[in-house]
Amino acid sequence: FAHRVPGGPVPQGGGGGGGRGGRRGQMLGMGPGPENEFQTPDAEVYMHFMRSHCCYDAVPTSCKLVVFDVSLEIKKAFVALVANGVRAAPLWDSKTQSFVGMLTITDFINILHRYYRSPLVQIYEVEEHKIETWREVYLQGSFKPLVYISPSNSLFDAVYSLIKHKIHRLPVIEPISGNVLHILTHKRILKFLHIFGSTIPKPRFLKKTVQELCVGTFRDVAVVPETAPVYTALEIFVDRRVSALPVINDAGQVVGLYSRFDVIHLAAQKTYNNLDISVREALRQRTICLEGVLTCYPHETMEDVIDRMAKEQVHRLVLVDENQYPRGIISLSDILQALVLTPAGIDALNS
Repeated sequence: FAHRVPGGPVPQGGGGGGGRGGRRGQMLGMGPGPENEFQTPDAEVYMHFMRSHCCYDAVPTSCKLVVFDVSLEIKKAFVALVANGVRAAPLWDSKTQSFVGMLTITDFINILHRYYRSPLVQIYEVEEHKIETWREVYLQGSFKPLVYISPSNSLFDAVYSLIKHKIHRLPVIEPISGNVLHILTHKRILKFLHIFGSTIPKPRFLKKTVQELCVGTFRDVAVVPETAPVYTALEIFVDRRVSALPVINDAGQVVGLYSRFDVIHLAAQKTYNNLDISVREALRQRTICLEGVLTCYPHETMEDVIDRMAKEQVHRLVLVDENQYPRGIISLSDILQALVLTPAGIDALNS
């Protein structure tokens, strides 16, 4: 469940210390190193572009939005997410007449991780609990307001909020009516930038390789063996707070990608009572075509990587060497941090 904190002006400079235990590659411009590629005058074009456009500009003319009341049963809620092809839904509390949070795939993962025992024991909490019951268990009396943003706030503010709060869904709420207009994501913002930013001059760093720019996570990359049970993948999702895991074979080569989004299909297939099946089998059982595993190489340019992510509409690329061994992960958060926030002197990833 996300926090409820109104979006607003973001800091204009400075950055926090490494909040990820040194697992990320050093970002140029975030400390000593080679020439500061992201803070040259021409590197600020995306930062200025995002500051000159508001969140409403990125709201599509037509989109699907699903809202759940907190009195809805958890099982029905997650099945409804799958049926409607959405990954998250704002939560409405009829008692307080307000939006109180978001129900996301992360909640489903946390529920399965917390209550799963064995294939022989039904997960009562999924079958019977209501959303509000889970919120009480999860929040344990603490108050976590929803992170949201106004349609008049800049897209720069939206990027900062998404990365700073480590969330993937940012509701755009109209302040007067209180209605949710849209849910902004990293993917939507990058698509907007990719389409409408094509008219602005391209900064020189786009021609640099991802290896030169060190954009992404390169150390201690979380992976899962294809023979491991799905429950092991859930444990890694919870413990490492990552959104996808490169799946490796016995030789250590990347053969697939198991993401948080894959987990939600356990609800649709009603197979969440058996989390002992292998990751390989879970990927084989996928009923729809998902992202798959898309890779990139250290020698590819930043521009190539961004174009591939925008064209394929994926959340991340697995960085591999010529033998398909995993060397890192480049996510949309990494890309938006580098394009938009780093030129402003802000390191929201590690703050």
